[in-house]
Amino acid sequence: MEKFRKLGLSTQMLELIEKAGFTEPSEIQEKAIPLAMAGKDIIGGSATGSGKTLAFGAPIIEKIERGKGIQALVLTPTRELAEQVAIILRKFSRIKDLRVASVYGGVAIGPQVNELERAEIVVGTPGRILDHMERGTIALSKVGFLVLDEADRMLDMGFVDDVEKIIKRCPSKRQTLLFSATISQDIQHIAKRHMISPVDIAVESHVDPTKLEQIFYDSPQEIKFSLLVNLLKHEHPGLIMVFCNTRHNTDFVAKNLENVGIEAIPIHGGLTQSKRNSILASFRSGKVFVLVCTDVAARGLDIKGVSHVYNYDLPPTSKEYIHRIGRTARAGKEGKAISILSQRDYMNFRKILEDDQIKIKEEKLPETIERVQIRIFERPRSFGGRGGDRGGRSGGRSFGGRSSGGRSFGGRSEGRSFGGRSSGGSRSFGRRDEGSGEGRGERKSFGDRGGRSSGSRSFGGRSSGGDRGGGRGRSFGRRDEGSGEGRGERKSFGDRGGRSSGSRSFGGRSSGGDRGGGRGRSSGSSGFGGRRRY
Repeated sequence: MEKFRKLGLSTQMLELIEKAGFTEPSEIQEKAIPLAMAGKDIIGGSATGSGKTLAFGAPIIEKIERGKGIQALVLTPTRELAEQVAIILRKFSRIKDLRVASVYGGVAIGPQVNELERAEIVVGTPGRILDHMERGTIALSKVGFLVLDEADRMLDMGFVDDVEKIIKRCPSKRQTLLFSATISQDIQHIAKRHMISPVDIAVESHVDPTKLEQIFYDSPQEIKFSLLVNLLKHEHPGLIMVFCNTRHNTDFVAKNLENVGIEAIPIHGGLTQSKRNSILASFRSGKVFVLVCTDVAARGLDIKGVSHVYNYDLPPTSKEYIHRIGRTARAGKEGKAISILSQRDYMNFRKILEDDQIKIKEEKLPETIERVQIRIFERPRSFGGRGGDRGGRSGGRSFGGRSSGGRSFGGRSEGRSFGGRSSGGSRSFGRRDEGSGEGRGERKSFGDRGGRSSGSRSFGGRSSGGDRGGGRGRSFGRRDEGSGEGRGERKSFGDRGGRSSGSRSFGGRSSGGDRGGGRGRSSGSSGFGGRRRY
C-alpha cells in the first residue's frame, strides 16, 4: 500500500482500497490519480481491465460533496459497462455516503428519474442521458467532472454527435478525463475542442503478448460448427468466450452447443438488460463456462479468468479483433485466441492481417472431426408489413420472405413453409443432411432471396457439374455461375439471388455454365427436412 499512499488520497479512501484487496496501484492508477487530484484534464490510453475506473473514480469521490446535485458524469458506450462502473463507484463512495445513479436504456425510465433527483454521480450511456436531457429530468449545470470511458468505442458505435451534445450542456469550467484503448483522430478532435491542456498518459498493454497464443483454422463451411464443438470438448480451459458477428448467429451457436451437451449462454443487444446482467453474473461466477456473444461483450467488461477466445465469425477490422482477444492473457496469465475461418470470413481476415502487429499462425485441421448434427431455429416473428431482415409482407408470420395466411421461413408461403415456396398446408423444415440425391427437397433460406439451382454443391471454392434435382435449396455463397444450361445464382446471406440450374455455392463461385439473373430458389441435391451437419 506504500505506493497508494504517495498518490495523495485520503486515509479513508486508502482504507477502502486496502479492504478491496489492492496492494499496489496499476500503471494507469499510479500515473492518473495524482494528475486528477491536481485538477488536470487527462487523455489516458488504457485498455479494459487496467484499473482505470479507480483511476478516475477515487479523485472524483475525494472532491465532490453530498447533497449538492450531480457533480460528476461518466459516459460509457454500453449498458453493461455503465452498470459495472457504477458498482465500483458505489463501493468506494461509502466514505462520503454519496449516491451513484446508473442510467441506460433497456430498463424503465421512471426509477432512473427518482435516482437522478438525489444523485451526486451519474454513470450512463449517451442515448439515455440524452433522453433525460430532453425530458428535463437530469440537471448538468453543477457537473465539475466529466469522464468519457472507452471513448473510442463510443465513437465507433456512432455516439459522436450525442457525446458532443452532452458535453455542450455541461459547464465549460470542469475537469474532463478521457480514457480510450486507441487515440484516433476523432478522439483528438474532441480533446482539442473540449479539453484544456490535457495531459497524455500512455500505459503498456494489459495483455501480455508473450502469453497469448493466436491461431486460426481454415475450415470448410460444412464442418465449421463441428470443428468448434471438437475444439471445445478437447480443450480443458477456464472461461471461454465465443464471438459472433450477429445476434442470430449468436443464438444459433449457443443453442446448438447446448444440444450437444456443452453448457453455453448467448448475450447480445437483443436481450433485456436484466437478462444480460443475469447472464454475465452466471458467467463471472463460473456457473456457465461458455459465453457466446456479439461485440457488446468485447469491450469494457471486467471478466476475469477468460482463458480462451474463439472467433466463430471474424470481425471486419483489426481493431475489433484486438479488442476481442484482449479478453484473455491478462494480468500475467496465459491465453489462447482461436479463429475459425470459412470462405465468407476471408475478406475480414485479410483486413485483420493488414495490421503488421498481428501475428496469427495457421493450425492444421484435426485428422478426425466428429460430425455434429445442428438445428435451425426459428427467427423472431414478424407480423405483417416489411420487417427489415426478418421478413416481408405477411398475412400470417414471415421469416425471410412473403407469406400468405401462414408461416414462411425464407420464401413465399400459402400455408407454412420453412425454406422455400409452399402451397396449402405443406410444411418443410429447412434442415438438410450432408447427403445428396434427386427429388424435390425443400431447403431453408437465410436472408433476402434465394436462387434457383440444380446440381452439386460447392463448399468454399469452385464446383462444376453435379447431379440435378428438382428441389429447392440454399446457397451461402456470393455468386453461383450455374452449370449446364443454368442461369447462375447469387445470394445467400444478404445479396439477391439469381437463378441457377447446376451447382450450389457455400462460400465462393461455382463454375460450369451460363449466368443469369433473377431471384431466388434453389433446386439441387439435397436432404429432406431432417438435420443438417456442420
